Amino acid sequence: MPHPTDVHVGRKVRDARVAKGMSQTELGNLLGVSFQQVQKYEKGTNRLGASRLWATAIALDLPIPYFFEGLEGGPKPAEMEQAELSRKAIATAAKLHKLSNETLRRQIIGLIDSAFDAEEER
Repeated sequence: MPHPTDVHVGRKVRDARVAKGMSQTELGNLLGVSFQQVQKYEKGTNRLGASRLWATAIALDLPIPYFFEGLEGGPKPAEMEQAELSRKAIATAAKLHKLSNETLRRQIIGLIDSAFDAEEER
């Protein structure tokens, strides 16, 4: 059974990779491993050692602490599952972040916020 920390770090790797629009094969090539190995890292089946985590952070252009965010109180598996975003949601957020028109980006975020507020009021 994978350790919850390895699962958490793997999910953070997956989220960052998807947000960057990078395939498992592309990340694997940057790390010098197969896409199957990247899959195992992302599932937490295989642990990312210190040097591989360092290489992953460089490949994804992220600081090392990013991979451990949310672990302060010791993650609970049920909470980690609830927090996981869908692949589509992550990709959409990445596209939104890349919009060069700041006004348009704010309008889209406002629309999403309004829709969410309307749903909560029901």
